[in-house]
Amino acid sequence: MPFPFVLSTTSHLSFEANFTSSTHPSLPSTTTSQRNLLRSTLKTHKRLSAADQSTNLNEVLSALTAYLKYICTLDLALSGASINDEDVDLALTKEVEVEWRPTLSSGSIPGRDADRVRGQGLDYEYFFVHQTYAAVQNTLARQALLGLYASSVPSPEQRIAMIQAATRHTKVACSIHAFLVQRANTGDGPPELPAAAVDVSINVQSALQRLAQAEFNLLNAFKDDPYPAVVVQARNELDREWMIKAPEIKKTRAQVLTRLCVGAAEHAAAASAILKAERRVSKDLIEYVDDLRRTARARACRFQALGADTEGQTGKGVAWIYAGLSELGLDINTKEGSSKASGLSKLKASWHERKEDKRIGKGSVRWGSDAGKSEEARILEYLEKKLVRSNNTVNVQKVPEHKPLLGTLPSGMNMPIDDEKWQPPTLTEDELVQMRAPPDTDVMEQDSSGDEDEDASEQRRAGPAGAFPGTHEEYKASYY
Repeated sequence: MPFPFVLSTTSHLSFEANFTSSTHPSLPSTTTSQRNLLRSTLKTHKRLSAADQSTNLNEVLSALTAYLKYICTLDLALSGASINDEDVDLALTKEVEVEWRPTLSSGSIPGRDADRVRGQGLDYEYFFVHQTYAAVQNTLARQALLGLYASSVPSPEQRIAMIQAATRHTKVACSIHAFLVQRANTGDGPPELPAAAVDVSINVQSALQRLAQAEFNLLNAFKDDPYPAVVVQARNELDREWMIKAPEIKKTRAQVLTRLCVGAAEHAAAASAILKAERRVSKDLIEYVDDLRRTARARACRFQALGADTEGQTGKGVAWIYAGLSELGLDINTKEGSSKASGLSKLKASWHERKEDKRIGKGSVRWGSDAGKSEEARILEYLEKKLVRSNNTVNVQKVPEHKPLLGTLPSGMNMPIDDEKWQPPTLTEDELVQMRAPPDTDVMEQDSSGDEDEDASEQRRAGPAGAFPGTHEEYKASYY
């Protein structure tokens, strides 16, 4: 499951104070208007409940898409490049200064947002807008996958459509991170970004690219994996199908899926190493990446188990199941051909499963925060019972030691994602023609006054330092 990103918010920025254009005088003011709309949309989204945020994502995406082409046009014009075969004269009169709130940083007080970080230069704005766009794409992917766990079990066609939608969103996010990394490593070198702005750090962007590639691999394997749907259907209280035919995966296909999962684990391991080298990164993100690596390796072991069972090597398949459980960090006792968990660990696992089910049922923003580790554990336990029963009653094969099998996992492979590189959008010819008109001064004054009122309102809601969130009204009372 994609990481539950939180969308950033930002301060007011007026491009009229920073840029002037002799050929397209309305470009700075129109860009400011589009940015004000995005800023207001992000603030509104932040104040919504988790359920309302999921339905508001398309509005945020629309505001981001509209603003992206303006900020990308400013960036190209400032570098002297032509836009749609039209020269745009843009001069920098004052260095851009803007604040963005990082959401991937550590050390913030629980229950309170991190402080906004001030940065200089158009690159700071450019990088943060793209990072926010990628975060929205990841959140949309999560929203698409949530439909797989609905009370009414989706049909196979609906399931494929949901996974394909999540795959498309993840692919866009990965291409954006790759674009930002490439932009930072070309030209005049990496931009000067504040150290506290962890979200747009080049190392973090490289790690997020690796993470998105790992999730892209797993989603492509997930599409051909029938067992998650079987386990979801088996534990669905409203499901009326009491008999489910065990799905089968061909040996050759199982090998391909195994290599995809191994490749995902390798990318997750690389992302984890990068993030752990950064001192300011959120602990939740690091734990998620580690869980994703474990989940990917456990899933690779499961596909190996299914391939072995298809060839009639049920005993070896059971050993591969044990290998997958060990990758997830679960205790295994293979005596009598079954992994018996202790009473305390079994109770703890059951409690975590019920907690995750409640998160899914409520559509909580924290569902899937373990990167699907608990879900994979359920599938492995389901297959363990099935294969152990089959081995004890039909095949009666010796179960080999599972630890040496981990060294025989095949090399990883990756689904190609470079065929659709991110292309920054720009204004069309008709939109550039409209920018030749003089700016509307009434709209400029309205945008400026409206943002000042929003800043003052936000400061009033924040309350004094150290106050419990939501209790700012109690600090207005006088002692007399």
